[in-house]
Amino acid sequence: MSDPGFGVARQPLHVRTINLEGFEREDGLFEIEARLTDVKARDYLIATGLRRAGAPIHDMWVKVAVTAAFEIVAVDVRAEAVPYVGACETIAPAYDRLVGLNLVRGFRQAVRELFGEVRGCSHISELLLSLPTAAIQTLATLRRDTDDRAGKPFQLDRCHALDTQSETVRTYYPRWYRAGNGTDDQER
Repeated sequence: MSDPGFGVARQPLHVRTINLEGFEREDGLFEIEARLTDVKARDYLIATGLRRAGAPIHDMWVKVAVTAAFEIVAVDVRAEAVPYVGACETIAPAYDRLVGLNLVRGFRQAVRELFGEVRGCSHISELLLSLPTAAIQTLATLRRDTDDRAGKPFQLDRCHALDTQSETVRTYYPRWYRAGNGTDDQER
C-alpha cells in the first residue's frame, strides 16, 4: 500500500455522526433508532443564512418498531435541524410507506425505489440503509449465534469471514462448513 501522506497537518471542517440504537419494548416489539447530525467546525454561510460553528446543519432521526421477524409496524421520522426550514422536514410523512416492509428481505432496494432522488430526503434514506444490520444486531443480543435449530444461522455467507467455505465456519459452525465441494446446505 502506498503512503498517501496522512502525516500532513490538517484543520477540521465537518463532522457527520451517525448513531444507531436498538431497544426491546415491553409489548414484545423492538425499536431501532437512527440519528444523523452534520456539524461544521467553522461558521458556514448557506442560502438560508449563517450557521455558526458547532450548530448542526442536519439533526435528523428515524425510529422504526419491528417484530421479531423484522417486519416494520410503525415509523417515526423527525428533523430537529435542517438547512431549509419549512421544506426539508415536510417529507417525513412519506416514510410511513415503510410500514409492512421487512428489514431483511429486499428492504434496501425498496428504500431506493420508494425514496430515491426527490421522492425522499437523502439523509433520512441514508439512515434507513443502516437499519437492517442494526436490527439484526439488536435481536442477536437475545439469541445464541450458533443456534441452528431453525436452519442455517443468518450470519453465514453474509461476509468473507463467515463464508461457509472458510476456516472460521469449519471451526465455529462445523455443521454448515462446505469445503468448496459444492455440497448443498439443505443436505446437512
